[in-house]
Amino acid sequence: MKIYDVIIIGSGQAGLSVAYFLNKHNLDYLILDNNTKAGGSWLKVWDSLKLFSPGIYSSLSGWMIRPPKEEYPNKNEFITYMSNYEKRYDFPIKRPVNVTSVTHDGEYYHIETDGEKYISRTVIGSTGTAANPKIPKFEGVENFKGEQLHSINYRNPKQLKGKKVLIIGGGNSGAQIVSELSKTNKVQWATFTPLTFLPDDVDGRYLFNNATQKYRSLLKGELKKEEYSLADIVMIDSVKNARARGVLHARRSTFTFKSDGVVWEDGTSETFDAVIWCTGFKANLSFLSDLNIVENGEVKTNGTRVENLKGLWLVGYGNWTGFASATIYGVGKTAKNTVEEVIEYLINLKFG
Repeated sequence: MKIYDVIIIGSGQAGLSVAYFLNKHNLDYLILDNNTKAGGSWLKVWDSLKLFSPGIYSSLSGWMIRPPKEEYPNKNEFITYMSNYEKRYDFPIKRPVNVTSVTHDGEYYHIETDGEKYISRTVIGSTGTAANPKIPKFEGVENFKGEQLHSINYRNPKQLKGKKVLIIGGGNSGAQIVSELSKTNKVQWATFTPLTFLPDDVDGRYLFNNATQKYRSLLKGELKKEEYSLADIVMIDSVKNARARGVLHARRSTFTFKSDGVVWEDGTSETFDAVIWCTGFKANLSFLSDLNIVENGEVKTNGTRVENLKGLWLVGYGNWTGFASATIYGVGKTAKNTVEEVIEYLINLKFG
């Protein structure tokens, strides 16, 4: 059976970033992706989603996204960009391939899928988080008889026609869905912390730069972890429109569920037909279960390199795999560093 130098699992923004830097070396590598086409997790987000940064902050390494029709790129523009990015660099991708298991025999990695089996000297996981939405525990939620969906399953208002909706969770996903859905439905927004709206003339560049400063302060012990966030809301046009309509108000997420709605902290009841959870995601690491290295949804890493196994890296899962590595702009640096480590590892295998 053929033995690859590198197998990348996942071809979202992290997998493609790694592939871009691998392409600079004469390696036999392959990307396995479980989607039917390019786009990664962007294929699963709601129809009207907008990025909130200009091209330089919304592009992968090496090639800038085309200027969008409006101020910021939308979902379809970014998916088209990813598809063209794959073609531009002619990445070796097999899809749809669902990786079910990764094991290590002391020398090689064995990758089991719903089809073929693969062997590789190294593996880079870049499966992201979209397949593993996070829903916090709320008292009484098991009694709620209305519809519940996570933001990853929301597409457009047609799904919830005529329904009164509770949207839980702040940040840009919550703000954008509230802004859209409030045009057609009765909506109540509930957030865990007070809302922070950026000035109208400030975009996602501020979020990244501000998060960078906070992250450095966190490393120095000058900032508590709970104070570090990328959750400030960017005032894209749809959110500005919602503000003009007076709907950008949220109650605190201090309530309990009942069968037909919630009971708020002050004791008042309110009925809802549906709930949308805009509460984030956890790393999708199920493919690593047979390696017994996942603890509390994370793996012990040094940067992106897994500490307890040689030849295994994880890219794009959040700050524990490199600062801002789950963002379009931030993943490039961690991908570059990862490939440098992979090359060094393979050289040592051959000559060491």
